[in-house]
Amino acid sequence: MADIPRYMRDVIPPESERFAEVERIGASIVELAGYRRIITPMFENTDTFTRGVGESTDIVNKEMYTFDDRSGHSLTLRPEGTAPVVRSIVTNHLDQGGLPVKLYYSAPMFRYEKPQKGRYRQHHQIGIEAIGSEDPALDVEVLATGWNVLAACGVEATLLLNSMGHPGEDCRKRYQPALKEFLEGYREQLDADCKRRMDQNPLRVFDCKVPADQAILANAPLLEDFLCASCREHLGDVQRGLKELGIPYTMAPRLVRGFDYYTRTTFEYQSAALDAAQNAVGGGGRYDGLVESLGGPGLPGIGFGLGIERIRLAQEAAGVQLPSHEVTVLVVPVGAEEKDAATSLLWSLRAAGVRSDTTYSERSLKAQLKHANRIGARLVAIIGANERAAGTCTLRRMDSGEQTELSVSDAVARAAEEQAR
Repeated sequence: MADIPRYMRDVIPPESERFAEVERIGASIVELAGYRRIITPMFENTDTFTRGVGESTDIVNKEMYTFDDRSGHSLTLRPEGTAPVVRSIVTNHLDQGGLPVKLYYSAPMFRYEKPQKGRYRQHHQIGIEAIGSEDPALDVEVLATGWNVLAACGVEATLLLNSMGHPGEDCRKRYQPALKEFLEGYREQLDADCKRRMDQNPLRVFDCKVPADQAILANAPLLEDFLCASCREHLGDVQRGLKELGIPYTMAPRLVRGFDYYTRTTFEYQSAALDAAQNAVGGGGRYDGLVESLGGPGLPGIGFGLGIERIRLAQEAAGVQLPSHEVTVLVVPVGAEEKDAATSLLWSLRAAGVRSDTTYSERSLKAQLKHANRIGARLVAIIGANERAAGTCTLRRMDSGEQTELSVSDAVARAAEEQAR
């Protein structure tokens, strides 16, 4: 028997329809803010991620699906959405068409990691990227847009906010030696991953999930105490912008996220409806050096990614009901002579936007009514010899068994009303 690869899953109806509804809601919200869809390849040259995401990250070190193609080129399945979008902007010179460049994606991501609730080795994100402005008002737009997507999906979120400072300013240059000096005092107590991160990029130690290491890091110096004047001003402007929009936030001075490219504004959305270990439904930040690191001009950028599977878990935990996409009407010809009339009615229903189907088989009326129950149809349109002769159909409600003989046009109108409820 054919089997699915380990730690992967099929998304089948009705979950696939609810999944698509989250995508639809997300697209409608971000498009209101001027973001346009981009579709990048499922895999990229590996250096797009080693240069962009950073060699000190867990993604690059442990989680990428990397392989050589038949020509010996190293390729990697997309583990995150930002680097491919930025690479595409550079490749296609999109920055020459006016700034900021504002794009969004909805796409699968691939990470070879230990599965978590709501996170498989193929998971899906909807995200936005805005390239070409360092205005903190753009940061506010991005944070607020993500907040609005979650709200429209019925997810109550907590927004965590931090500043990572800026590599080109004094803050990072002063902070990293102070952090490394602190960590050196605990080197023998830290696990192997933390030691590696200390040497590659000390900021990455805050990614550590080992409780003993977290207890040590609770006393580590904080980047907020080393922020330069311009980074502190930038953060203050973001905070004021969020307050003006009425969006609550919590400062999280140890929030670093999982990528090396972040600068200044960094944030995460968490859902209280989910377990604390897997409560992040999305996040993002500013990445002012990423475009240049991928061969483009020195343009700043900011974006977010929201996990669709995590959003669905939060919706389920909160009891959010999404629209049904089940068939509204099952058209039932009683005999072979009624098939033409049934087909005509079927396509009249579809032309009116009514979800409708037929069984495409010669079954008894009783069997077809059972089928209607199985597929969740609200109505059954029955055409027998009398209805065929009169140009009508009998419309039956499946919940009550009530039946009414109607003209085809009236039956279509009644079905459309039922679907709209």
